Amino acid sequence: MSTLLRLATAGSVDDGKSTLVGRLLHDCKAILADQIAHVKTVSEARGGDFDFALLTDGLRAEREQGITIDVAYRYFATDKRSFILADCPGHVQYTRNTVTGASTADVVIILVDARHGVLEQTRRHLAVAGLLRVPHVVLAVNKIDLVGYDEAVFTKIAKDVNEVADQLGIADIQAIPVSALVGDNVVDKSGATDWYDGPTLLEYLENADGRIDNSQQPLRFPVQYVIRPQTDDEYRDYRGYTGTVASGTVSVGDQVIVLPAGRRTSVAGIDRAVVTATSTAVVERPSAVAGEAVTVRLADDLDVARGSVIVAAEASPGTRRELAATVSWLSDRPLTVGARVLIKHTTTTAQAIVTKITGALDLDTLGVIDATELALNDIGKVQLKIAAPLAADPYSRNTITGSFLLIDAHDGWTLAAGMIDDEEGELL
Repeated sequence: MSTLLRLATAGSVDDGKSTLVGRLLHDCKAILADQIAHVKTVSEARGGDFDFALLTDGLRAEREQGITIDVAYRYFATDKRSFILADCPGHVQYTRNTVTGASTADVVIILVDARHGVLEQTRRHLAVAGLLRVPHVVLAVNKIDLVGYDEAVFTKIAKDVNEVADQLGIADIQAIPVSALVGDNVVDKSGATDWYDGPTLLEYLENADGRIDNSQQPLRFPVQYVIRPQTDDEYRDYRGYTGTVASGTVSVGDQVIVLPAGRRTSVAGIDRAVVTATSTAVVERPSAVAGEAVTVRLADDLDVARGSVIVAAEASPGTRRELAATVSWLSDRPLTVGARVLIKHTTTTAQAIVTKITGALDLDTLGVIDATELALNDIGKVQLKIAAPLAADPYSRNTITGSFLLIDAHDGWTLAAGMIDDEEGELL
């Protein structure tokens, strides 16, 4: 079990996400005394009780409107592990922020107001979690105190959410009845829900597994920069390719293929910079694993540049100029067939054109419906033709080389987050 867990919150407006996060941080004693004193003063000035949401709503507009606008990242730790938490907005127009926060999460906590049950935004956030293949989903049925701690209400909501999760292919979902305001089942077990024998929210988070270890996947090493110092005799002939190992392990002597050229060679050396307060030294390494930033030297002088990908010779993904993908559309401007965009895939940026929109996800039925365009917050299937070959995997096999961004070539705005489909091309 990894000692670091990344989690994100999601849910509809006023479901109590910021209050839950504030309560979690407060009860874990992750809030400084002066912050608590400030929130207490502000809460009293407003004539109310201690407002836990103010511990996380950092923007002035958020405090004034009582809503979360941006993704608020918080870092805290318990005796068992450390956490990076992304508190995501609930408004529909900020779904793009939820995609951002959930994209790296090991656990997504989806809140549902016990009084209102499953809403469209609940289904949308479940769809995002399924699309991004987040390993674990927690259903926090919040405000359970406002329905008299009724077990039947909790059971009905959990059943409804599990039905949606089954349709979306979400395998691991844990339902927990909570009251963020009172503190029931957040950190401490609640005596008011004696019918619930599962973990508290914190207990679940402390014991949840992280994402799949990318080091067990085939080698993918996107080249970010070519190093040719040519400064002195020691490095006059040095040629190294710098980047972060996206997946797998690379070792000296490994047989590799450089894509898109398709040339085969072997790894001659692996270097890593060691930086101290007074100096920088280059240290040779026998190997490097996923997540490490290193410089790889190859046995042959090949045409390697930024955007090239060094892959395991025995497990090459090949290259493709056409993609079938599922995208979460993040722009106010609708996507239509024929749109010309930039695709950002690992370290490659290339021109692309949308050749087909296959369909969109209907959040009411969770079926695929015909669509001629995708609007803001739509999740749909598209086909792309790309000007340069990409060394890409299906997202289900590799979340790094299987994902991409679509960017507006004129103003640089991010238009969509995309996941490359398997050959069968399922929407989720």
